[in-house]
Amino acid sequence: MSQGIVTVVGSYVTDLMSRTPHMPKVGETVLGGPFKMGPGGKGGNQAVAAARQGSAVYMVTKVGDDEFGAYARANFTKETINTQYVFVDPVEATGAALIAVDDNGDNLIVVALGACGTLTTEEVTQASQVIAKSDIVLVQLETSNEAVIATVALAKGHGVPVILNPAPYHEFPREILQDITYITPNETEACSLTGLKVDTEADALQAAKAIYVMGVPNVLITLGKKGCYYYHGGESGKLYPGFEVQALDTTGAGDAFNGGLAYALASGQALGEAIIHANAVAALSVTKVGTSPAMPTIDEVLAFKAVDKL
Repeated sequence: MSQGIVTVVGSYVTDLMSRTPHMPKVGETVLGGPFKMGPGGKGGNQAVAAARQGSAVYMVTKVGDDEFGAYARANFTKETINTQYVFVDPVEATGAALIAVDDNGDNLIVVALGACGTLTTEEVTQASQVIAKSDIVLVQLETSNEAVIATVALAKGHGVPVILNPAPYHEFPREILQDITYITPNETEACSLTGLKVDTEADALQAAKAIYVMGVPNVLITLGKKGCYYYHGGESGKLYPGFEVQALDTTGAGDAFNGGLAYALASGQALGEAIIHANAVAALSVTKVGTSPAMPTIDEVLAFKAVDKL
């Protein structure tokens, strides 16, 4: 089976992570550690997740002309991700994420987008030929709206399906939803998009119906360890349960899901099968510390699924 071509348009930031016994209160200093630096950003994480599953991955992003930018390009190359469209901004610094992870595996993150927040229509358009030959295009909201709009328009023009991961959520032109094939909000993002809380499976159905009406034919609401709720019209959807694992660090789990989903769809898996695969990639990612470095390989995922007989 072909492993497919995935183009990821979005963010790269360098992750600066420290463990903390508990999340600091306002004005509180907490002694934590250890400190780790690693490659990150939603776009970068998703690209690594798809590449480690076996997809041919092209990354479209922008970094600064600095040490973090050189680190980004070297890491993409190490992960066999094509860097032809990793642009370098001569002024803006490479983005960075400040991450605190507590003893429960929960996290707080502050992202300074830097260069990747300045990605332009012109730069995305340079990747038009790559987008045209892709099996799936994956985009998030962790870059400029301009870049997101341009990506969706190009993919539509070439007849290539698009996954929109609306994270981190901020307002964007809702009309692009009519050109999205798959949308993958978590509970919080689904609430921001619809104004409806998502605490239960019944809540997920109502939010999914609202998003479906906005024009997206395939709504996948990720529910953390509960799994993924899928809706495609009609009276009800389907919950694909998550896998039981011991979570060490939940940072990047959503990115793992999206990268795994992109790989599975690009390689020709049916959507239900692809969601199960994406759930497995996400589950394995939380058993390790970090974001991109925690993404599992295809061999790890297949072995894990075999144990669960899925």
